[in-house]
Amino acid sequence: MGRRSRSTEHEGGGGGGHDGGGALRWLLTYADMITLLMAFFIMLYSMSILDLNKFRQVAISIRSGFGGLEHGQGRSVLGTSGQFSVRPSPIIGDSVGVPWQTIKSMQKLVKKEGLEQTVTLRADERGLIVSIATDKVLFSRGSAELSPDAKHIISVVAKLLKDLPNHIRIEGHTCDLPIRSGRFPSNWELSAVRATTVVRYLIEQLGFPPERLSAAGYADTRSLVPNTNERNRAVNRRVDIVILRTDELEPGGIETNEDL
Repeated sequence: MGRRSRSTEHEGGGGGGHDGGGALRWLLTYADMITLLMAFFIMLYSMSILDLNKFRQVAISIRSGFGGLEHGQGRSVLGTSGQFSVRPSPIIGDSVGVPWQTIKSMQKLVKKEGLEQTVTLRADERGLIVSIATDKVLFSRGSAELSPDAKHIISVVAKLLKDLPNHIRIEGHTCDLPIRSGRFPSNWELSAVRATTVVRYLIEQLGFPPERLSAAGYADTRSLVPNTNERNRAVNRRVDIVILRTDELEPGGIETNEDL
């Protein structure tokens, strides 16, 4: 009997040890679940804090992967004539802060005036960009005096922009060739004066409110295509009219110039 009792006690002790191990495993499972829940709520909290600027940059990056615009640059395309051109990216009215009806009207007006090779529309995180070639259109080489054709083109574009609430920035751009002019020591001065010349024309001749306008010169620092030949340099010599986005967005989308 004594032996049987000791055997029973021994088995009972073993059972107690087994129960203790099961409890420990349950606690580990519970701790894992709490950790996962904490990670889940941290993720929800981080998603609730939305940085609009970063979100737009991510959206632009995603569009660029599907053939859209990347970092505000147009895509260079070698056309049938052997010349490079800038292919506009898909423009969505919501994404650029400009009413899509205005964009549609502008594209139709550009086509009606026969300015498809001179004026292009594209978009980046700042808003809508109306890019105008300068060579034999806005300015003579090395000059900042508006040509008669330039005044007509600017008037055509400005007709649809005057009543918008957006701030408008005029940006001058050049190629990488150094300028040889006594008036302009470098391309920085040339690009800046060209931009301010357009601003003055918008204010003095077309009645734009001065507080809605600003000017900037970037010389050759923001090229659309590599400055590897004269055809590319002609593409980079341009004036950009940047219609900066606002919070007053309207729903709807618009196709590119190529779809008209």
